[in-house]
Parts: sequence; structure tokens; C-alpha cells
Amino acid sequence: MVNLYWLTIHRTQLPAKFIQLRMRRFLQILIRLAGRSVQAQAGRNMTSVSSSKNTTFSKIANEKGEFVRSASSFRNTVTADGSSGFPAERDRYHLYVSLACPWAHRTLICRKLKGLEDVLPVTVVDWLLLSNGWEFTDKKPKCSLEPLYGFSYVKELYFKADPHYAGRYTVPVLWDKKQETICNNESAEIIRMLNTEFNQFCRTSEQKACDLYPLDLRQEIDEHNSWIYDQVNNGVYKCGFATSQEAYDKNVVPLFDALDRLETILESRRFLCGNRLTEADIRLFTTLVRFDMVYVGHFKCNKKRIVDYPNLWAYTRDIYQHDGIGETVDPQHIQRHYQASHTNINPHGIVAIGPDLDFTAPHGRDKKFGQ
Repeated sequence: MVNLYWLTIHRTQLPAKFIQLRMRRFLQILIRLAGRSVQAQAGRNMTSVSSSKNTTFSKIANEKGEFVRSASSFRNTVTADGSSGFPAERDRYHLYVSLACPWAHRTLICRKLKGLEDVLPVTVVDWLLLSNGWEFTDKKPKCSLEPLYGFSYVKELYFKADPHYAGRYTVPVLWDKKQETICNNESAEIIRMLNTEFNQFCRTSEQKACDLYPLDLRQEIDEHNSWIYDQVNNGVYKCGFATSQEAYDKNVVPLFDALDRLETILESRRFLCGNRLTEADIRLFTTLVRFDMVYVGHFKCNKKRIVDYPNLWAYTRDIYQHDGIGETVDPQHIQRHYQASHTNINPHGIVAIGPDLDFTAPHGRDKKFGQ
């Protein structure tokens, strides 16, 4: 770079043209450096913007302080005959889940009930959810590194599927290894694919015959799913992520009205649609099993606990003890995720010690309603 001090001292001894050339060169260098600085700052801003798209729980409420859940973005369907372009095949798909997440939990239960563990491999993410989204690790129980590409975060799967993706990086993710893309990230749709489209791969004939969405009960299942999703599954989140008293009050009353309604329904039937376990029960269970663990305290859903509802509490234990479903429940992941990740609710990330819950205690519903 030109030494301005030297030019200043010797300007009377140098030709004017020489000084002009040197000064012009100096200005060109300054302009180039300024351009690089702008580009660098733009890069930092893009990183910041990208980071702001990650899961941050303080930025998912509307102007009234009400939690608003985003719609899932990848909605392809796996079919047994391959007519969708995503044929059901052994070891073609990979499932990414969090053991803490109730939505991902649905898919693990259906995978278990249908005997598809050897057909659909699973990777479990870290329970701690920070600004970069779900992370892969092998340093915590049941978690593992990303096996296909060596990615560090779930968001990298989203960007591999769509470099221009601008949504949230959620689980579950059903990944197609052949097309190298996300097939589907909507749990409600994934569980229906697992229920019917992979039947040729089920481990046993009993698991193949298991139908969680039978034709004769579909209307009733859909009706239950609708109000239970709004008031219970998503209702606990609308209470927990509310950022105004008005938003909390608006949603906590319907939540407990819904639990009271469920208590009445389950007085006269073993499951929501009678004596058959259906997807409606699975979808409800993943919220109920977390309710006393985290929603009562962490999400301020403390009017009553599930253990205070005789029918709901027995019903929760009944499903927990059904065909290995309890193996999909991990209290450590659940409690540490919610209480350590949601620092806008729990700033110090302290994880509470309780409560003590015995999901293996006899429930008596098999005797009450018959096998």
C-alpha cells in the first residue's frame, strides 16, 4: 500500500503526475477493501437471518401472544405399489426423531406396533434444542450421529432436500435415501403410511393385521383427532408458549374442558373408539404421557394432573403397557428437552427432579372392558 506519510514528506520533491498515479492507486485499494467489508457484513447478516429461522421459542407467537404452529412442508406419500413415486421398500427410508417430541413419538409407536424396526432405521437426536435446531450427537443415551451424510444438525437435511428452504427444522423427518430428499415431515401422515403401506414387511402376521385406522372407524377417529389436536395435543403448547395472560387464559380453559370430556368418554369404553386401539389413542397418548412430567409445571397446565383423573390415568397406563409401547417412552429425554431447551420459560435450564410416575402399575381396564 502507498505510504501516505512518505508522499506527504516528499511531495515537493516528486513529479505531480507520479503523486496523482500513486493517490489513484491508493483510492482503488480503499474502494476494493470497502467492497470486501460490505460483502463480509452481508455474509454475517445472512448467517444471522438464517439462524433466526431456526427453532427459537420466543419467536413463534403472534401479536396477541398466542402460539401459532407452522404447517409441515414436505407432504409426499409412500405407497405400497409405488404409484406415488415413493415406493415402500425395505431400508429405503430413514426416520429422524426426537424421543422428547410428542409428534415424532407417534411414528415410533406405529413403527413398533407394525413390527417395522428392521425395515425403517431410526436416528435419535440430542434432547437439547438450541438456536441451530435439533443436533446429532453420540454423547448422550440413545442418541447417535447422522449416519448418511455426517451432518451435525437436522437443518442440513432440510437444505439438502431444498437449498432454498425457509421454514422450521422439525422432526420427525422421513428421508428417502434413493432420491436423497425428505419424503414427509408430517407425523399424522407418516403414521398412516406405516399403518398400511409397509404391510408386506411387517415382522409377524399379527402386526400385519394390526390396523390403527380401520375403515369402519375412520369417521369417528377423524372427529376425535380434530378436537383433541386443537384442545389437547396443541393445547398444551398454546398454554406453555403463550406470551400474554390473555393468550394463556384463552387456551387453558378449553384444555381442561377437553380433559374432562375425555374422562367421561373413557368411563364407558376402553379406548376412544371402543375396545380397539386406534391412531386416535396413539395421538392422545403421546401428550398424556408427558402431561404430568412436564406440561403441569413447565407449561403451567396445573389445574389438574392426569393422575387426578381415574379413567385417563388408567387409560394412559393401559396404552403404555400395550405391546412394547412403553419402550418408546423416555422420561430423561422428555424432561431434559423441555426444561433445558425452553430458556424463555425456564431461563436457567434447571431440570426438576420429579414427578415419580409408575406407568407399569396395574390399570384394570382389560378386566373392566374385556380383552
